[in-house]
Amino acid sequence: MIKKTVILFAFAIAFISCNKTTETKEFKTAYIDTSKLMEESTEAKDIEAKYKDKAKVMGNQLEAEVARFKSEAASFRQNAQANGQAWAQQKGTELQKREQELNYAQQAMLQQLQQESGVEMDSLVKSYRNVIKEFGKEKKFDYVYGTGEAASILYAKDSYDISKEIIKMVNDKYKSTDKKEAVSKEEPAKEAKK
Repeated sequence: MIKKTVILFAFAIAFISCNKTTETKEFKTAYIDTSKLMEESTEAKDIEAKYKDKAKVMGNQLEAEVARFKSEAASFRQNAQANGQAWAQQKGTELQKREQELNYAQQAMLQQLQQESGVEMDSLVKSYRNVIKEFGKEKKFDYVYGTGEAASILYAKDSYDISKEIIKMVNDKYKSTDKKEAVSKEEPAKEAKK
């Protein structure tokens, strides 16, 4: 009797659950290849170029000091025996100190460049996150995922990739900002000529 009741109860639950209409909401999703975004973004390229140029200028200044140091070190080796041991020890200590200072200057230059470019790139990433967030809201996405070096998606259909749209949007926005800045810089120059 208990067996029949349990079986009937299980059958009733199965029947009820089969008759219940389940509403499953489909989520609208997309993803962005964040590596591609940073590689193809005009603003990111400009920031990278800016710091390459800055590194080159700073590096050239440092190279001139390194060349002078190498010249002094070569002169030291040639004159060490002729000027005596006391002179060689004193000059050798001075050269070691200069070499250390040059190493510190090089490290400081690299740290400065990394820190400055890091601040700008962090600001850019925050800006892009806001653009993506607004784009997601506008297009009524439930989720927008990111792929790239720190991949959070291992596979997705290409049709869900909105990278090109986002890249075009941020590049267009950057170009229009550049044009506005160029116009605002030209206006005071035109008025000064009048």
